[in-house]
Amino acid sequence: MNRAVASVVRQEVLKRQFPIDKRLETRPAELATESPPTPYARRAEVTVFSTSPGKLADARRLGARRAVLSTDATAMKELAGTFELLIATVPRAFDMGPFMNVLKLDGTLINVGALEALKGLDGMAMAFGRKSVAGSLIGGVAETQEVIDYCAARGIKADVELVRAQDINRAYERIVNKDVRYRLVIDMASLKAGT
Repeated sequence: MNRAVASVVRQEVLKRQFPIDKRLETRPAELATESPPTPYARRAEVTVFSTSPGKLADARRLGARRAVLSTDATAMKELAGTFELLIATVPRAFDMGPFMNVLKLDGTLINVGALEALKGLDGMAMAFGRKSVAGSLIGGVAETQEVIDYCAARGIKADVELVRAQDINRAYERIVNKDVRYRLVIDMASLKAGT
């Protein structure tokens, strides 16, 4: 299963765990373009946070109402106390403090990405703001199939870039340098071709 579909699965599982009437604010993201179509298809109001300025226009094009550069302290300060729910899909630990600050009273940040120690959490600020951090894994086979069917019925597809197996080291360097716009997918046919 590709990462975009996994992201969709996470969102559908979270939808069941945390019902949302009108607002779904989504994630600080290195890969801001992989999930906005799904909540957008559900008529949710989506904001995408990214550390990559080049991905903001793509996030809007894919249906996000707002796209915010999470490293812009002024923009983050303007959003203080705005969101009821954040879904963080960043696959490694990051400073969650700025994102906890944009949550409303009783807001929740759901981490479905980083599986290591979380960073930047201030217990006092969380207690006074009645803010929560929750975690969730993607669903099982049944949930995955349900989300795939949901996406197929609505024409939601992942934007991917095919990479030849022989170029995997260069692809890795592009990921490290944040030079990847969409999910990189290894073209397995390139293994047989040997070219």
